[in-house]
Amino acid sequence: MKFLIAGFGSIGRRHLRNLLELGQNDIVLLRSHRSTLPEDEIKDIPVEETIEAALSHHPDGVVIANPTALHLDAAIPAARMGCAVFMEKPISGTPEGLPELREALAHNGGRFQMGFQFRYHPGLNRLKALLEAGTIGRPLSFRAEWGEYLPGWHPWEDYRKSYSARKDLGGGVLLTLSHPLDYIRWLFGDPQWIWAMNGKISDLELDVDDIAEIGMTMAGGMTGSVHLDYYSQPARNGLEVVGSEGRLHCNNLDGIVTLFRADGTQQQYAPEPAYDRNNMFLDEMQHFIRVTEGSAAPSCTLEDGIAVQEMAARIRRSWDEKRMIDCGEN
Repeated sequence: MKFLIAGFGSIGRRHLRNLLELGQNDIVLLRSHRSTLPEDEIKDIPVEETIEAALSHHPDGVVIANPTALHLDAAIPAARMGCAVFMEKPISGTPEGLPELREALAHNGGRFQMGFQFRYHPGLNRLKALLEAGTIGRPLSFRAEWGEYLPGWHPWEDYRKSYSARKDLGGGVLLTLSHPLDYIRWLFGDPQWIWAMNGKISDLELDVDDIAEIGMTMAGGMTGSVHLDYYSQPARNGLEVVGSEGRLHCNNLDGIVTLFRADGTQQQYAPEPAYDRNNMFLDEMQHFIRVTEGSAAPSCTLEDGIAVQEMAARIRRSWDEKRMIDCGEN
């Protein structure tokens, strides 16, 4: 099979390396040549500068790894041509273009995989299994946290020029660090009510939000909160779930899940093999290869991506209007 990768930033390079590791050697790159990464490893890979030229290579699968604001410019023509599409989160910075994307996917049989790799996190999958086994009784509340110092993400580049820091490229903490919004839905379903604060409070030189503090209630009365930020040092990334008979904590940085029982005892579950962050991306890309060849259905769909984008819009609306948002509102 042939794969096209749109974008050669940090995540585009990761997907390139993983496709090669998974035995996919027929690859084309779509580039703007604005990446600050060294180009030695792509010197033998065909490069195109327009989506039309890139699609003339007739790829079977297209990996959308360019800045958020440019996602649909590549995804829509790729889907119309019948290619399977893998898209890094989020879908887009705005809802414009989503009807066109839905229509385009009719040409490829709905082969669209959303890039929320935390669904492949070994710790979160362990936590999910423990919840389903009833180890902490009825889940009552949760707290998800992800804070990470933006200038430390890619030390080789000026963080102020990265898409994560730029409004015009679709950046900001709420969309860039939206993985917890997806895995909360994956674990507990859609929220019924949302209330939130979202804005900029740090000294980082940004024109986007660097914090989101979000509360939500779920079906059955469960309540929870999500914290996202660009300034935490050192990084923190995890999920705690409190139940009627104990609590569970997953450290997303090392994959270790701790079960705290009501009687005061506890048990730890470490991933085997030892946690390697790239394994999430490898497993995710292996699944997309199967989606591309038609042997598997997407595990994270366009509708999942749209649901997260709608959550982000409600979070902003809650802060702008200073009120709780009913998720059933139009």
